[in-house]
Amino acid sequence: MQTSNPYEISTDKSRLNVDLIFDFLRSSYWARNIPRNVVEKFIQHSLCFGAFSDGQQIGFGRVVTDFTTFAYIADVFVVSEHRGRGVSKMLLRAMLEHPDLQGLRRILLATQDAHGLYAQFGFQPLANAEHYMTIHNPDVYRNTGAPKE
Repeated sequence: MQTSNPYEISTDKSRLNVDLIFDFLRSSYWARNIPRNVVEKFIQHSLCFGAFSDGQQIGFGRVVTDFTTFAYIADVFVVSEHRGRGVSKMLLRAMLEHPDLQGLRRILLATQDAHGLYAQFGFQPLANAEHYMTIHNPDVYRNTGAPKE
């Protein structure tokens, strides 16, 4: 998918910089210490979106979905040097407009700090949050032997 210069959004997994994705996520608040093999596996099993500038990856996001009724948007990020330039909006737009994700009954995501961004695309706090349940293990990656670099 070509977007206005200087950025491009692509779903071609062969273009993804797994080192960049791994390095960013293992330091993020939501996936701290995530092991590289977990990153590699979720790339394999997700619809992934890379943001690129001059051929270099500068952002990422993925969708976990059955392509029929439900999708979960996860791991959206833009490296600091390219923030504030609309890249996250391009990533979200590409995700929500992807032909394989049309007609879904529900698209869900979780965020600690980007409510304003997602609200621009129609996301709202959960209505009837008491109807939802979760199994949450925030320390799943702690002490997993994630490589230190």
